[in-house]
Amino acid sequence: MSRGSDDRAIGVFDSGVGGLTVLSELRRRLPDERFVYLGDNARTPYGPRPADEVRAFTLESVAWLLGQDVKLLVLACNTATAHALSAVRGRSAVPVMGVVRPGAVAVTAATRTGHVAVVATAGTVASGAYVDAISEADPTLTVAQQACPDLVPLVEAGELEGRRVEEAVAGYLRELRAADPEVDTLLLGCTHYPLLRPIFQARMGAAVAVVDSAFTTAVAVEDLLDALLARGSAGGRGSVRVATTGPVEAFERVATRLFGTDLPPVEAVDLGSLTAVAADPR
Repeated sequence: MSRGSDDRAIGVFDSGVGGLTVLSELRRRLPDERFVYLGDNARTPYGPRPADEVRAFTLESVAWLLGQDVKLLVLACNTATAHALSAVRGRSAVPVMGVVRPGAVAVTAATRTGHVAVVATAGTVASGAYVDAISEADPTLTVAQQACPDLVPLVEAGELEGRRVEEAVAGYLRELRAADPEVDTLLLGCTHYPLLRPIFQARMGAAVAVVDSAFTTAVAVEDLLDALLARGSAGGRGSVRVATTGPVEAFERVATRLFGTDLPPVEAVDLGSLTAVAADPR
């Protein structure tokens, strides 16, 4: 039975630029949809922050997105999903999807040995959200975790390659391998980390599957639109708005690595007044 069309936007939130990896996959799979993305770059990283602070910041950002007349919210931030998903759902009149459960599903589908690992922010690791979600999906799996506190600041600074990021990733993976040398599947449990995926894959080796939640989150959003909501009707000409609470130029430097010339003008958002002003033309 057709539900008609719904041309309201899908809201996507992240603590910074990392959620653009999810937005990119959503755009690829759902070309008829309108999207509005908000990165809270002014207060990134969320990983080291107390859970209560993460919830407060997430709710402030979500309030802005809800003001954009969205039909669905995607928390494309693992730390925000781990600490604030239930709180956001309690405040939202539209469905809210996080990235933890889709990532857990991806891990269970990829592993052959039953030994999996998650690299994430300190906040996500401390929450145990991925261990719980993976165990719920398949209680027979052995799950190792590794906090990687230096990686989000490096990505936000635009360091996606080079000595510092190579050494940081190598150090974290040494600790992870020492904890469980039988790991055959590595989940990038932070949406910033896919921007470093080539480094993770090279360090883990071809025998280890490196997965993230961007693809499975996009599939889950597609399923939700078909089951409960309705798709857009743009005929393959969907649109995207991108906004940040931080400096626009710094955001653009990293965002263009993903979107190139397809990156729209980035808006600067003042969460205090819940208004957005367009960035100065370049």
